[in-house]
Amino acid sequence: MSPPDGFLLLILSSPSGAGKTTLTRMLMERCPDLRFSVSHTTRKPRANEVDGRDYHFVDREAFLELIDRGAFLEWAEVHGNLYGTSTAEIDRARADVSCTGMIFDIDYQGARSIYAAAPGDTVRVFILPPTIAEMARRIHARAGDSDEMIRQRLETAKVEFTMWPEYDYVLLNDDFDRAYVDLAHIYHAERLRRDRNPWLGGFVQGLQREQVEG
Repeated sequence: MSPPDGFLLLILSSPSGAGKTTLTRMLMERCPDLRFSVSHTTRKPRANEVDGRDYHFVDREAFLELIDRGAFLEWAEVHGNLYGTSTAEIDRARADVSCTGMIFDIDYQGARSIYAAAPGDTVRVFILPPTIAEMARRIHARAGDSDEMIRQRLETAKVEFTMWPEYDYVLLNDDFDRAYVDLAHIYHAERLRRDRNPWLGGFVQGLQREQVEG
């Protein structure tokens, strides 16, 4: 990974059912300069998921080969499936002049790895559900998960809830519209940080020259 250069790595994490995927999609729709980091996974696609858009769906053997080749910036096993972020995915986004950052829908393990690799570029946001009952309702309403998978997700959430202190921001998703506005404010404020706008030095120097010449 390169040193901080203004490119933003925006990470959203949460237990299943807290709403991070929906928040991610809305921010993507309204901020065209953001790119979504499409993770690799060995999980089977759900009915509404598209390969290459939601995930790169691969079998376990192919995933392990990618690990051996050092293709992943981070990877982890979650609920018996492997998930990983390829370095090439981020490099392609950095090379796109119309792109100012990437958004990641990943768990706390992936967030730790990306932050360790690029702490100056990374902003971490943790999403909390309003109640455990509402989180469980959302998980049950989602098509494609077996009863055993739902049980695993609820069990894993007990660990995930303890990880919020590792994040820069924590949002309570008790009202989706408000949670989205808060997330958008975080994104825009982080984009305006002085250290993410290296062009400012030259711009201010130009203003100073105008002042002297004027």
